[in-house]
Amino acid sequence: MFRKICLASLFFFVAGLCAQTLKSPDGSLQMEFSLAADGAPQYTLHYKNKAVILPSRLGFEFKNDKTSMQTGFSLENATTATVDDKWKPVWGEESSIRNHYNELAVTLKQAESKRTLVIRFRLFDDGLGFRYEFPQQKELAHFVIKEEHTQFAMAGDHTAWWIPGDYDTQEYDYSKSKLSEIRGLMANSITANLSQTSFSPTGVQTSLMMKSADGIYINIHEAALIDYSCMHLNLDDKKMVFESWLTPDARGDKGYLLAPSKTPWRTIIVSDDARDVVASKIILNLNDPCKIDDTSFIHPVKYVGVWWEMITGKSTWAYTDELPAVQIGVTDYSKVKPNGKHGANNENVKRYIDFAAENGFDAVLVEGWNIGWEDWFGHSKDKVFDFITAYPDFDVQALHTYAASKNVKIVMHHETSGSTRNYERYMEQAYQFMNDNGYDAVKSGYVGEILPRGENHYSQWTVNHYQYAIEEAAKHKIMLNAHEAVRPTGICRTWPNLIGNEAARGTEYQAFGGSKPNHVAVLPFTRLLGGPMDYTPGIFEMDISKLNPDNHSHVNSTLANQLALYVTLYSPLQMAADLPEHYQRFADAFQFIKDVAIDWDESKYLEAEPGEFVTAARKAKGKQDWYVGSVGGENARTSNINFDFLDKGKEYIATIYADAPEAHYKTNPQAYVIRKVLVNSKSKLTQFVAPGGGYAISIKPSAGQNTKGLKKL
Repeated sequence: MFRKICLASLFFFVAGLCAQTLKSPDGSLQMEFSLAADGAPQYTLHYKNKAVILPSRLGFEFKNDKTSMQTGFSLENATTATVDDKWKPVWGEESSIRNHYNELAVTLKQAESKRTLVIRFRLFDDGLGFRYEFPQQKELAHFVIKEEHTQFAMAGDHTAWWIPGDYDTQEYDYSKSKLSEIRGLMANSITANLSQTSFSPTGVQTSLMMKSADGIYINIHEAALIDYSCMHLNLDDKKMVFESWLTPDARGDKGYLLAPSKTPWRTIIVSDDARDVVASKIILNLNDPCKIDDTSFIHPVKYVGVWWEMITGKSTWAYTDELPAVQIGVTDYSKVKPNGKHGANNENVKRYIDFAAENGFDAVLVEGWNIGWEDWFGHSKDKVFDFITAYPDFDVQALHTYAASKNVKIVMHHETSGSTRNYERYMEQAYQFMNDNGYDAVKSGYVGEILPRGENHYSQWTVNHYQYAIEEAAKHKIMLNAHEAVRPTGICRTWPNLIGNEAARGTEYQAFGGSKPNHVAVLPFTRLLGGPMDYTPGIFEMDISKLNPDNHSHVNSTLANQLALYVTLYSPLQMAADLPEHYQRFADAFQFIKDVAIDWDESKYLEAEPGEFVTAARKAKGKQDWYVGSVGGENARTSNINFDFLDKGKEYIATIYADAPEAHYKTNPQAYVIRKVLVNSKSKLTQFVAPGGGYAISIKPSAGQNTKGLKKL
């Protein structure tokens, strides 16, 4: 590690006011900080001498405070630092991550209020991170944020891939448009959800992906969202200036802070190569190192589950149809008639356990195992579930014993129905119940409106609840996969027991009417930058009516595209989401899901363009095996890659799972071809990708294997 800290001694002047320049380690990015004529902090950002961020102001308004923290500042001090070190994640796309940046920290003094504010900038080769810091001081103790005024002034009317700004959900399909077109498209972009609160006709969510007319890729997001409100972006579409828009609480306040404190980092990833964006580790690097001393309980998980059959309507979460209301501790399920459709029953769960054991999966997720699902949603009900009492047809101990005999775990499910207070009421008991019954991972959910009433999913109060759940789970050596929670901001570096999140439109929406066929080619540029997603891929039967005659949805993907997702959508938690019988029908294609790794030593992005295509190659941790995944968008394309990531002088067997020439996500999604060839570091591949399609490749050293009859690529 190399670290250099010094007092900045060189000042230059802009309009008579002192300014500071900071360059990235490779010199491609340059950030300038200055004070405007009215003493307002502002910054600019250039990439290879091209403007990325025009002069943009920084500051705050505090509630019930006469002095705005936006103007009237003077520069009291400035320090610089250079950091170049590496760290090893517990799991990840890489076994080692480099953290290399130049830093500038400016200390500002406001004459009127006598308050001090520090703004810390870190400039990496692929982008900028900055945050506000409030030192301990007599003039600032407890304070309430009315607004955070962080600007991102764009240098043009860029093309953007965006979802509507919303205090409660990220579960939207992405729209692609010019920034100036967002207002006109907003109404049609806001599709129905069980809980949603939009705030502006030009408000969008981060991670926001953009591309300038001259080919510069720009992404705005945040890192290390701790004890603070989630940031959205509100666009002034006349000036092309985004400003931070924090999620308010039930009272309309946007943050309660106590000095000393700091905000999350605001991040801007920049490159003229789209592959640099999806490969960026800025957001992880801006988070604190791991705080869990013993991480031995944390491990990647490949799982199946009693889930998709419920999502499609083939079976139900509820045990009976006879109960209009349920009271925990009062309702007697022995007196009601089962509906015969309950998915989480002993026989069905054993079927999934058997399938997991036979095919080398680690675990089985079971939803709908606990009482209360007859009366769980839409009633503003506080005491919804107790997370420990099973339905009569689900034997917790017997199923645990059965699974353990086959070396399979069961993944717990905790649906809170948005009642965060109730979850905290039972959390200690529920986590201990997991410890006592052999569960080491839990999928939690926050469907519906948040209780206490009026709170939002992404307010400071609820963000703190999610963090509380993560840290309490770590105390019990439990891995957590949170659904409907706030979108991740790299906290998985600090708390690697957070092995998954949803926080985006996942596969379930394919059974709710479908998602755009290019959705999975946008997610790596947006949602995935903050951490892994539990996307639940692997659907082989695209016609949902074959599972449920009343559901006429269609999965907008080819089968080969579904295979590729295990590589392109990185996660240490990967589900084979479809029904066992569908995998048995396509056993040759299912082999890739069985084989593909979920933890990696090395990752390479071979092709990338937002919403069009992503091709990734990853090396399995501790092995010589590589896996390649490529997904496309609405239109057919030809992918061209080479294999120079392979060790020179070695020969490998590549098994290629690809779209057949006649494949199409709408009309012929299950048309695929499989072929085996010999490859080395000099090999090149030209591969057809169907509309909504893709391909996946398993690459293993040929040494010791039968290569007779295989052709060289």
